[in-house]
Amino acid sequence: MGLASEGETQDEGIAVSSRLFGFLILGVALVLIGIIVLVIVSVVFSSSTSVGVVIFIGPFPIVLGAGPNALWLIIIGIILAVISIVLFLVMNRRHSWF
Repeated sequence: MGLASEGETQDEGIAVSSRLFGFLILGVALVLIGIIVLVIVSVVFSSSTSVGVVIFIGPFPIVLGAGPNALWLIIIGIILAVISIVLFLVMNRRHSWF
């Protein structure tokens, strides 16, 4: 392997910032905590349950719900989807200026 001359750099991989890695770990932890909470609540309160789901395929959210309180869950899901898209656009615009 030769040394890089002036003006050239050798990349051995993609550098991932510690903040990005922290957000990845935080996201995985929140998903696992959410699953544990849902399992515990479904065991303790075995009455009628409602389910709401937001699935992102690209920039398009698909919102589904079932149960007696599904309307509220769908509304909350739509609000969260809109907030996510707005945050994505704001963060993308902020980084494109640099």
